[in-house]
This record gives sequence, C-alpha cells and structure tokens, in this order.
Amino acid sequence: MFKDLDPILHSQLRLAVMSLLIGVKEAEFTFIREKTNSTAGNLSVQVNKLKDAGYIDVAKKFKDNYPLTTCKITKQGIDAFELYVKNLQGYLKVK
Repeated sequence: MFKDLDPILHSQLRLAVMSLLIGVKEAEFTFIREKTNSTAGNLSVQVNKLKDAGYIDVAKKFKDNYPLTTCKITKQGIDAFELYVKNLQGYLKVK
C-alpha cells in the first residue's frame, strides 16, 4: 500500500537542495547554502551524498581567484525526485 521513500531524498537538507535544483536546474553552492540556511560543512556533506547517488553533478572551478562550486541536477536526480514526490503523495491520499 505504501511505497518506499528514497532514503537519500528523505533527509531534510538533501530534499531542500533537490527542491531548489528542480526549479533552477543549476546553482552555486553559496546560493544553496543561503537558501537552505545551512552551514557550509553540513551542506558539503549532503551535496556529496547527492553526487554519489548520481542525483547531481558538482563542478569546481575558480572565478576571479576564488573557488566556485556549482551544483546541477541530473536526469537521474529529476526522476528520483519525481518518484519521491509521487510516493509521498500516496501517503497523503490514504483515508
């Protein structure tokens, strides 16, 4: 009756990151940190978990001698997010 919820996306911060990236497709690390109100260290750990799962791509480069990290949602990440939302809706429709 109840579908399993993806444990990668079931974390509040990882879900927030994916929710942001669904809307914008790509964002700088600092933008995500500000929008989620998380610490850089915690966000870094969660971003790595999403990257390891194949849900986002992370690009690191330099802009004006400063490091710039960009996160971009992948097709696999979009599919996983949509399935997560669909399965979660199943919990809400139970009467």
